[in-house]
Amino acid sequence: MSVAELKERHMAATETVNSLRERLKQKRLLLLDTDVAGYARAQGKSPVTFGPTDLVCCRTLQGHTGKVYSLDWTTEKNRIVSASQDGRLIVWNALTSQKTHAIKLPCAWVMTCAFSPNGLSVACGGLDSVCSIFNLNSPTDKDGNLPISKMLSGHKGYVSSCQYVPDEDTHLITSSGDQTCVLWDISTGLRTSVFGGEFQSGHTADVLSKIVSISASNSRMFVSGSCDATARLWDTRAASRAVRTFHGHEGDVNSVRFFPDGNRFGTGSDDGTCRLFDIRTGHQLQVYHQQHGDNEVPHVTSIAFSISGRLLFASYSNGHCYVWDTLLAKVVLNLGSLQNSHDNRISCLGLSADGSALCTGSWDTNLKIWAFGGHRRVI
Repeated sequence: MSVAELKERHMAATETVNSLRERLKQKRLLLLDTDVAGYARAQGKSPVTFGPTDLVCCRTLQGHTGKVYSLDWTTEKNRIVSASQDGRLIVWNALTSQKTHAIKLPCAWVMTCAFSPNGLSVACGGLDSVCSIFNLNSPTDKDGNLPISKMLSGHKGYVSSCQYVPDEDTHLITSSGDQTCVLWDISTGLRTSVFGGEFQSGHTADVLSKIVSISASNSRMFVSGSCDATARLWDTRAASRAVRTFHGHEGDVNSVRFFPDGNRFGTGSDDGTCRLFDIRTGHQLQVYHQQHGDNEVPHVTSIAFSISGRLLFASYSNGHCYVWDTLLAKVVLNLGSLQNSHDNRISCLGLSADGSALCTGSWDTNLKIWAFGGHRRVI
């Protein structure tokens, strides 16, 4: 068979695949006769209301000299680790705003960071394609720097995200620009499983979601998002194939988070929308989209759910941070419009383990802690 014939057959196959994909999309739309908000309105549900003191900025964490790219809370709620363009990880006491560690990184181009479940170690990764682990109790070297306790090497592209498996300090999942996710055994430094890559059911572009989200109710399941505009559900026991692929976005999927019940997850994308998907049916349940007057749609940079799931926090490239009522798909508050808000893009956010505080990180080099007050404690 000649090269010309192979190209012709390839083009025909591609057209067939695209046609089938469009037909599937239309079938899905026919099945979606309603969404969460439509059903909630039909049931007479009322949106959550916020007073001026219900969510306030109580602390500003200052110390980085570059853009803040990533943050993570410890499970005991009072410490935060942040990663910045200044090439440092800083561990903060969220109650006092004091720095407990300032870790100089061998590679300044860091993109992600995470606390271990026991709070004794932090992990980070970036353009060096390596996930580095630091033991916070290790003695510093002669220059006062904390040494790397373990380096996880194997990715062929930048490390965009890392997250420890819940309740397991020895296992961690990373995502990368090489289109794969990897489950690591930290004690040996070896890859346990590789998700995607050469497998046909894997992502077809960079996996870049901030925080590959691992289900709290079933730590064997995790979700990844990619530049291919899809999110994929994986089972760590079967790395060769994604359990399900979720379509709907029209831009890079920048952030994924499991809903508190573990049966749904949310996504945030460059297309300016957040979406809620059901992992059991594969259906899209809701789109969260705010209309903008200008032509430029701000990208969603990071998302997080409140502890009950009733609220969705979403940060945007224009500096806004909307608090969505997930049930009625309405914006109930914009943190970007409040006093003491950030001066630049909010690049990352995360909720404390008990749901009582939200931390946001920004290109203005600062982190801010927002606490529920007034009659509103935890939602």
